[in-house]
Amino acid sequence: MVSVRKKLIDNKEYYYLEHSFRKGSSVKKRELYLGTTIPNNIEEIKRKFTNDLYKERWNKTLEGIKKEYSKEKASMPALLSKKEIESFMIKFTYDTQRIEGSKLTLRETANLLERGITPKEKPIRDVKEAEAHKKVFYEVLKFKKDLALSLVLHWHRMLFLETEKDIAGMLRKHQVAISGSKFMPPSPIEVYLLLKEFFRWYRKNKNKINPVELAALVHLKFVTIHPFGDGNGRISRLMMNFILKKHKYPMLNIKYEGRSSYYNALERSQVKKNEGIFIQWFIKNYIKENKRYLNK
Repeated sequence: MVSVRKKLIDNKEYYYLEHSFRKGSSVKKRELYLGTTIPNNIEEIKRKFTNDLYKERWNKTLEGIKKEYSKEKASMPALLSKKEIESFMIKFTYDTQRIEGSKLTLRETANLLERGITPKEKPIRDVKEAEAHKKVFYEVLKFKKDLALSLVLHWHRMLFLETEKDIAGMLRKHQVAISGSKFMPPSPIEVYLLLKEFFRWYRKNKNKINPVELAALVHLKFVTIHPFGDGNGRISRLMMNFILKKHKYPMLNIKYEGRSSYYNALERSQVKKNEGIFIQWFIKNYIKENKRYLNK
């Protein structure tokens, strides 16, 4: 918890931001000097101070995950590596589709994508979009260049060509709302300019930010623009894993069972215009999902 503390030194008042945290068996303290008065933009300073503290604490952990993951991949037989990727693809496809309303179970998704067995009495749209997502996922893995609007439009077209041909690969031309969310996406006339701004930001910052934080920001910023009539979450999660894979970090599957905290972190970041909320949620979950690499 970050708080403002007042200190009296030689009968003069000085203000500091203070954050205490436990490290092992001891309590550590970090301070930031504010001045002789509390600044007007104190909330903005608090956010930056908090975000910087989290980054400082997490960067070494994230580097440790990458190091152990790289060691494991280097020693893994090719067949086993292929099987591991296929297993991730199935779980990722199941969860990312299920978050968006798919009725397929994990077993049905596995049977469909591994063995070509179409589940009975399930929406054909769910089946086709799961198959399409598998194709896009493997395209994400093999693509060697970098993110660009043309690439993202291509992925979206692949994902929806058989189920929503009229919107496949097309930027939306109408206002949309997110069911159950307080956040209202930008108007359609803003979408293209916001996307140009997004890709400018990406090109400028892609080598300056820790890749896991970059993946979180790419997901958050893109889904906030909400450029498509449907599939914004799925495309954002594919972009997220493109970043992680490109930088040789383990990919992340955001599970259907944890969708409430995921939605909540996204919405709070969007409504409060505070990217740190989602970044913190994302990195905490990323470390939790990859803790096995920290125990080696």
